[in-house]
Amino acid sequence: MGRKIVLGVTGSIAAYKACGIVSRLRDVGASVLVVMTESATHFVTPLTLQTLSGNRVYSNIFDLPEKWELEHISLAEKADLILIAPATANIIAKIACGIADDLLLATVLTTKAPVVIAPAMHETMYRSSFTQANIKKLKEKGFTFVGPVYGRLASGKMGLGRLASDDEIMKTVMNILERDKDMVGKTFLITAGPTREYLDPVRFISNASSGKMGYVLAEAAEKRGAEVVLISGPTNISPPEGVRTVFVESALDMEKEVMKHFPRSDVVIASAAVSDYRPEKRKKEKIKSNLQRRSVNLVRNPDILGQLGKRKGAKFLIGFSLETGNLERNAREKLKGKNLDMIVANFPGAMSRDEVTVKVLTKSGKKMFLKKMEKEKIAEKILSELKELMKGV
Repeated sequence: MGRKIVLGVTGSIAAYKACGIVSRLRDVGASVLVVMTESATHFVTPLTLQTLSGNRVYSNIFDLPEKWELEHISLAEKADLILIAPATANIIAKIACGIADDLLLATVLTTKAPVVIAPAMHETMYRSSFTQANIKKLKEKGFTFVGPVYGRLASGKMGLGRLASDDEIMKTVMNILERDKDMVGKTFLITAGPTREYLDPVRFISNASSGKMGYVLAEAAEKRGAEVVLISGPTNISPPEGVRTVFVESALDMEKEVMKHFPRSDVVIASAAVSDYRPEKRKKEKIKSNLQRRSVNLVRNPDILGQLGKRKGAKFLIGFSLETGNLERNAREKLKGKNLDMIVANFPGAMSRDEVTVKVLTKSGKKMFLKKMEKEKIAEKILSELKELMKGV
């Protein structure tokens, strides 16, 4: 498999089961980096997990590493997936609240990788309204949970709270890792960022789009095995590795490049915030600022998404809808009017934030409400829903 898995082990009596999980992960070719909370070390020794994993075990955020690197950032960047097994009610609550007072929590807070949580605790603690609210909050943010299951607990009583089996945990982990290559053989055309419509050599009409949504979609599609062409307006973001990036400025530039690459694309995701209008005439010289009043005649830019909808054929077309009111109704009208397969609807605040709330609507009538979720996780949700749409064709 060749993947790097960060395994978080917390202070539960089930911590000893992490030994079996490490072995199972290594059996499928994964490199396992174990991070233990201080309380976990009272249930299983770091030496045991170091021997089984073949790698140094991380625990204290203040330990000096052999070579200089911020460990929580290093682990977060190395990880293809983070698995916390067992996960106590305490660690779940801290993650839900964004607390980062140990190495494992800091790593989870920093990572862009998928996070799988396998709870283990007494039934009454698991069923507590606080724990359930924390789990719900994390699920809404894109975290994956496996278990707990019914069985004999540390108290000797039977109940719901036992760590899921190694088989179930491995199945969940492998499903997430294998989905990364479910777009092999597909070509994606993704637009991102704003466009600029110049009034003169230095002034232009534009918008507040950061371009991040399109960039993380391009990165996620490339990781899933797709060939990706990213057509980007001006942004401050570095292009994703492995993605062919074409830079444009105006809506007319965007139209030209989109139409050039459209014929060989299987999927088009139009996340760019293209200016609806441009100045009728662009001045060759800078417009003087001492003019008391000046009007600018505007003309409409081409409807790129509408053109694609008319000629999409068997291609899959995903659009974005930015609304200040009647979010769902307006998005549905755009979904139907432009012949889209899916639309992502959001409010203007989403243009410059990393964590946003969106509604995802499909032509089949399915609706997803993704609340306060990082754009990277929203990108994964969009691609997973796209995969389901593709199955029906």
